[in-house]
Amino acid sequence: MTPLDSLLLALGILVASACAALLFARTGRIAQIVAVGGVATGSALGLLASLQVLATGRASELAAHWQVPGGALVVGVDALSAFFLAALFAFSPFAAVFGRAYLAHRDREAHGAVSSAVLCLLIAAMALVLLARHGMLFLVAWEAMALLAYLLITTDHGDPEVRRAGWTYLIASHVGVLALIGLFLGLASRAGGALDFAAFGAGAGLTPGAALPLLALALIGFGIKAGVVGLHVWLPEAHAAAPSHVSALMSGVLVKLGVYGLLRATQLLPVPEAAGATLMSLGIAGALGGIALALQQRDLKRTLAYSTIENVGIVLFGIGFGFWARSRGLHPLACLAFAGALLHVWNHCAIKGLLFLAAGSVVHATGTKDLERLGGLLRRMPVTGAATVLAAAAIAGLPPLNGLVGEWLLYRGLASTALEASSWAGTAAIAGLAALALVGGLATLCFVRLVGIALLGEPRSDGARRAHESGLQMTTPLALLALGCIGLSLASPLLVSAIALPVQELSGGPVDLHALRTALAPLATFNAGLLAAIAAGVLLFARRVRNAASDETWGCGYTAPSARMQYTASSFGDTLADRVMPRWLRARTERRAPGGLFPRAANFSARHEDPLTRGVYEPLLERWGDRFSRLRWLQQGKLHIYLVYIAGVAVFGLFWSALRSWWTA
Repeated sequence: MTPLDSLLLALGILVASACAALLFARTGRIAQIVAVGGVATGSALGLLASLQVLATGRASELAAHWQVPGGALVVGVDALSAFFLAALFAFSPFAAVFGRAYLAHRDREAHGAVSSAVLCLLIAAMALVLLARHGMLFLVAWEAMALLAYLLITTDHGDPEVRRAGWTYLIASHVGVLALIGLFLGLASRAGGALDFAAFGAGAGLTPGAALPLLALALIGFGIKAGVVGLHVWLPEAHAAAPSHVSALMSGVLVKLGVYGLLRATQLLPVPEAAGATLMSLGIAGALGGIALALQQRDLKRTLAYSTIENVGIVLFGIGFGFWARSRGLHPLACLAFAGALLHVWNHCAIKGLLFLAAGSVVHATGTKDLERLGGLLRRMPVTGAATVLAAAAIAGLPPLNGLVGEWLLYRGLASTALEASSWAGTAAIAGLAALALVGGLATLCFVRLVGIALLGEPRSDGARRAHESGLQMTTPLALLALGCIGLSLASPLLVSAIALPVQELSGGPVDLHALRTALAPLATFNAGLLAAIAAGVLLFARRVRNAASDETWGCGYTAPSARMQYTASSFGDTLADRVMPRWLRARTERRAPGGLFPRAANFSARHEDPLTRGVYEPLLERWGDRFSRLRWLQQGKLHIYLVYIAGVAVFGLFWSALRSWWTA
């Protein structure tokens, strides 16, 4: 059995499991077990096949007839597809197992069964996107993925905010689909009308300048899904509204399919040097803007969502850096940049998946995702708390964890450029180094804030006070993903062998594995030593605490601290937000300070809305919505009027056809 056969079988298992879960929906427990078993079995089969392709580089393709105008069932797998399939199949079982326990508290078991079935179909749709080798099939799979994700985002559709998030996601997804339709039609016009990827070639003879409009369409269509800055407005809404295991799958894998689509488009089109510089600029802007907005959020999951925008920005920066270096003939530098970007894709999948699942455990235990109502959870939820601390350190890019691995290669590449390139390129590289370092510093501050407010101190609400550790079905995925983050850090020199083939496809030349391993070996050695020192320190500290006498603390005249003595989530980042960030990035605040001898009650409120949503998209849509509302007289809700419209259009069409025939005759 070839790897492609195994992947198609995995696809069939996922679809069959979803159908079986729907059949057993009335007995919700059985249906969920069937769905989770299908995800585990299909993912194991798909993961093995993906790793086999990455190890051997054996690409394959299969075509079948499809009775759809302009369509064909053409599927295939190569190193680039296998790289993203490996991330999808490695993480999906964790989301499925966690989701079964997360949804178990719902009133109707059938509800959880349907959600589990839709999750199976979503994983299958994402796999089909990665396997599709025909424009029509790709668009069908892409649209199916969008609709299935919408169903999962709106699981709690009784909440108005969830409905708003669902509509925002759906509108953004369909704008992206329109751009992709334009992209494929443009490619097909150069390939004699064919929609097969093989027929597209390398842009069918397009010059780099002529390819720019198609690259722009690819950036819009795939950038919306990836959460590229300026196109990201759906992402914080949807990630905050969806169930946590769905948020984890979306942040860990689904947004990466936007990155995959962008990379696939660059294999079908020539990429000029200016495109690489543009991607680098967008990446840095997204990384800085995303982490700056994450620092201001009260919602735990919105904080993580904006951090996803930050990390997608880092990946995009690495991809742009690679294309810039490739266009200038700097092949070793291009390999370094692409390897850093791809490693960050895998590492972010593990870290952000862990963070969203940990957030789900917190929400499940406390009933809230408001940071101002959490606190003191590390003592009450030790496994969830420890996993959150580890993932927070990893996502901030701190050693000895895996979040630094991909960034380390980008740092090495930028440093090499700064030392060896011409004056303007060297200056730009130094600026890039400074920007990445600034992103890392802000990320550290952001996750110190998250950990300190949510896990440490005293509880700020009854829900946090009554919290207890989640069950094994929820804590086991957390523990395994935490071990995975450690393993990815220590095994980073070995991982370059797995990503060598996709790096070779992107860079356009052979990859020097020895150079990549040499670049990562010092970091892996340092991480191993630091990890051992931290483990020894934790064991020594635990032993001393166990043997120490217990006594009440003293501070400022109080025998024990209270929640009112602690920093709030808002005050923690206040100085940075009010004095350093530009005004358009700040939250909207309303203050009424006390005044006079007998002051009235004072108040303070802050609205942490996305600046692009509140400043650009909402005013634009509201303005056009008002204009289109004036056409409501055309739509009366009466069937006979609609039949008149249809008849009128049909008569006009026949008249136009007859007129053209007469004119040409």
